[in-house]
Amino acid sequence: MITVTILVDVQNVYYTVRDAYKSNFDYNAFWRKATAGRKVVKAYAYAIDKGDQKQREFQNILRAIGFEVKLKPFIKRADGSAKGDWDVGITLDAIEYAEHSDVIVLVSGDGDFELLVDKIRAVHGKKVEVYGVPQLTANALKNAADEFISIDERLLLV
Repeated sequence: MITVTILVDVQNVYYTVRDAYKSNFDYNAFWRKATAGRKVVKAYAYAIDKGDQKQREFQNILRAIGFEVKLKPFIKRADGSAKGDWDVGITLDAIEYAEHSDVIVLVSGDGDFELLVDKIRAVHGKKVEVYGVPQLTANALKNAADEFISIDERLLLV
């Protein structure tokens, strides 16, 4: 059976889906599609923790689906800007689990992941599938992936 590791950049997906479709990502529909006929090695959802009840409920839904939720605290800087991305954490986990998986599924439109996708394919010889909102996903990331899967109405909550 084909093995898969799933890595979801929750903030990126939330904002791109909201901006493009005024909707929310359907994690259950995504899970069914990404795992069909595959054995899940690891599934991480990377999120920022602001500590509110609605977020905790959402994180529990992700856990119930099958994700391990990794949280970073939301940091508001003195100048009013905010910090809280998971690029390094996602990269480290992708490299680690590429050794144990046939396929890496990355859910993000962030072009910074182009180098990661290239590395996993070249060094580990693994297939990389990228899910993203087409118009808000970096072309470099789409082109680096073995397969780009559009987040469209089939993967949205109605």
